[in-house]
Amino acid sequence: MFPGAGAARDEADYVLAGAPLDVSTTFQPGTRFGPDRIRRFARTFDDYDRRTDAHFSELFVHDHGDVRAWDDAAEYLDYLEGVVTDIVWDDAVPLVVGGEHTVSIAGVRAVEPDAFVCLDAHLDLREAYDGNELSHATVTSHALDVADEAFVLGARTGSEAEWDRAERDDVTVVPPEEVAAWTPPERLAEQSVYLSVDIDAADPAVAPGTGTTEPFGLDSRELRDVVREVGPHADAFDVVEVNDRDDGQAATLAGKLLREFVFSHAAAHR
Repeated sequence: MFPGAGAARDEADYVLAGAPLDVSTTFQPGTRFGPDRIRRFARTFDDYDRRTDAHFSELFVHDHGDVRAWDDAAEYLDYLEGVVTDIVWDDAVPLVVGGEHTVSIAGVRAVEPDAFVCLDAHLDLREAYDGNELSHATVTSHALDVADEAFVLGARTGSEAEWDRAERDDVTVVPPEEVAAWTPPERLAEQSVYLSVDIDAADPAVAPGTGTTEPFGLDSRELRDVVREVGPHADAFDVVEVNDRDDGQAATLAGKLLREFVFSHAAAHR
């Protein structure tokens, strides 16, 4: 169980679901271990948050456990979408913990947001990767099948076709050097927002435990500040692409960002 997430399901305002999918990773696999590592490395965090004057254990967070993954990504995403839909229908905020970034497709389909806001090193605007339409490299493209617009913060790499796609009006790319100064457009406060954190948005010196590392990325405080800014307006949150290829740096950051989301969201909705 994620530390402090001991609320009963029928009383929960937030429901965490582990999604250990690990089928399309293109370099360093291991995202199947992500949810458990995030829970484990969150054990060291204090329950109390001084900034919001709140205890995590009092914010009615329930840990649903992991939605066991299997090899058929399409079937798994359909099933995971059902799990997240149930959370939404229970008037709780989904917290999906991956697992490869492909699991965000299920979350977006369940929540049906107006805007998809993503911290990511990669554009993920491919229609397919190596012939696979349900790849972790296609997430933003699938999100735009549901959402009206996407914001990709921290992106610093992509194919030529992806950069061309990003030029359209429904995509906003904020490069790493501009993320610290970025503020969400006022319209997001009136819209349904899905917030996704691919841990590879962080520089690999900060979070090396991820599948496709990309230098020149964000530091941990820049990720934190985006989560604090967008979190109060978001209807769902996920953090993905944590694997077991480091000493816990990526998992620690992921767990802390999840807590920052809950603290920020709860403070705004008291």
